Amino acid sequence: MANMEFIQTEIPDIILVKPNVIEDHRGFFMESYHVEKFKIGGIKSVFVQDNHAKSVQNTLRGLHFQVQYPQAKLLRCLKGKVFDVAVDIRQDSPYFGKWVGEELSEENRYQLYIPEGFAHGYYVMSETAEIAYKCSEIYHPQDEQGLRWDDPDIAINWPGDNPILSEKDKVLPMLADSDFKTSQTAV
Repeated sequence: MANMEFIQTEIPDIILVKPNVIEDHRGFFMESYHVEKFKIGGIKSVFVQDNHAKSVQNTLRGLHFQVQYPQAKLLRCLKGKVFDVAVDIRQDSPYFGKWVGEELSEENRYQLYIPEGFAHGYYVMSETAEIAYKCSEIYHPQDEQGLRWDDPDIAINWPGDNPILSEKDKVLPMLADSDFKTSQTAV
């Protein structure tokens, strides 16, 4: 059995995980998480919370993060297809304000690891999509902050230009107007 692949992205701390999938006439089997293999692959986070979200096509959730209680996330798309994005908000990072985007789908079964110190969001490309993700910190609603999805200084190349947003996400600040201080330093 071949091992899963761990691929560093343009921002090396963000890792794309390609699982080994065994398929036959009955269906498929894959390991979605194995603590020792993930450590060898460069993912050392301890996960304490699992989330599952369903969204309709053209929904954009994000860009969200926590400041005092930063979360690393390990995301995968169980149904449908999403464009998943991470923005480096570590102020001492050479990648500050840069982003990485990866397509996650039920077909490719890829996962995206995003460490602490990043804003996260995703855009639903299919009729509906279900996302499951692990977090390294408990969700603290009072600590959640965010950035505008269409910030021209970040310039994310989203697959759609008229997304469905929550009322909260419509009024998030631009990166240049944010006054947060992340507690994470660049690795």
